[in-house]
Amino acid sequence: MQFLRKVLYFLIAVAMLALGASFAVQNDATVPLNLLVVQLPEHSIALWVLLAFAIGGVVGLLSSLGMILRQRTALAAANRKLAKIRGQVAIETENKQATESKPVEPASASALQES
Repeated sequence: MQFLRKVLYFLIAVAMLALGASFAVQNDATVPLNLLVVQLPEHSIALWVLLAFAIGGVVGLLSSLGMILRQRTALAAANRKLAKIRGQVAIETENKQATESKPVEPASASALQES
């Protein structure tokens, strides 16, 4: 199953690379990029679009990084708490089993005669 997943990821990566190359070849017109305060030099439309796509991906990853770190911290705290509770339950179970398995002392002969 792991092998099939790797092959599938590889095929998807190759397909995306082929689509990106095809897009770059078909959109070779050069245009300058005007960002209100700065004008960037002329490059192909494909470069600008792919660059915007890559920058958007990086910004998306960085913006979700805080939430991911918060969730991992909460998960680690919950795992520590669970381990502590499991340890307490194990101790209580051992104590309960120890009290239940204590041998019953036989009654003395005098106590039996009194009854």
